[in-house]
Amino acid sequence: MPIFEYGERELNHLQRRDKILGSAILKIGMIKRDVTPDLFTALVKSIVGQQISSAAARTVWGRLLTGNGELTPASIHDTPLDTLQQYGMSARKADYIKGIAAAALKNDLDLSGLHRMTDQEVIKHLTGLKGIGVWTAEMLLIFGLQRPDVVSWGDQGIRRGMMKLYCLEDLDREQFEVYRERYSPYGTVASLYLWEMAAPK
Repeated sequence: MPIFEYGERELNHLQRRDKILGSAILKIGMIKRDVTPDLFTALVKSIVGQQISSAAARTVWGRLLTGNGELTPASIHDTPLDTLQQYGMSARKADYIKGIAAAALKNDLDLSGLHRMTDQEVIKHLTGLKGIGVWTAEMLLIFGLQRPDVVSWGDQGIRRGMMKLYCLEDLDREQFEVYRERYSPYGTVASLYLWEMAAPK
C-alpha cells in the first residue's frame, strides 16, 4: 500500500514555523499513512468514514472489500442497496455511494480531471454531488490526490489534536486559521501529526 510521501523539506519548514509542533514532530518521528491513488476507491472510503469512528470505518471498509472485491463504479452500481447496508453502513451512505457510482458512469463525476484542478476546484466539483461535503472532499485531497496543504476544519480529530498540542480548552475558526496558515504550504503533513496526537493512547 502506498503512503503519503513527505520528508525533511516539509518537516524542517514546520519546525521553523511552529516550535511547539516542531517539538512534537521530533518526539513522534516519521508517520506512515496509507493513501489510495484510485480516486473512486478513495472517494467511497471517505464516504464510508463520514461521522463514525476510525475503528468503525475500518470494520465497514473491510466488509465492503471482502464482499465486493475490486471497487469500481460498475461493481458498486450492480450491488443492491441492501447488500451495501449489510456491510454495516447506513441506508443514506449506501445511497450516496450508489449515487457516486452512477455519476462516475455518466461522467457527471470527472475523476480523471480532478488531478488538473486546484484544491478549491476539486472541493467545488465534488460537493456538487449528493452525499459529499467539504470534509469528504478534503479527505480525497489528502488520501487520494495527495495534495500537500490540507488542514480540515471539519475534522474533529484535527481540531482535537490542535487543542491538545497547544493546551487549548476551546478552538474557534479564527484561531484555527492562524495555525493553518502557519503550516502552509505543508499543512497536510501537519494534519498527519495532529491526527497522531489526537489518537487515544
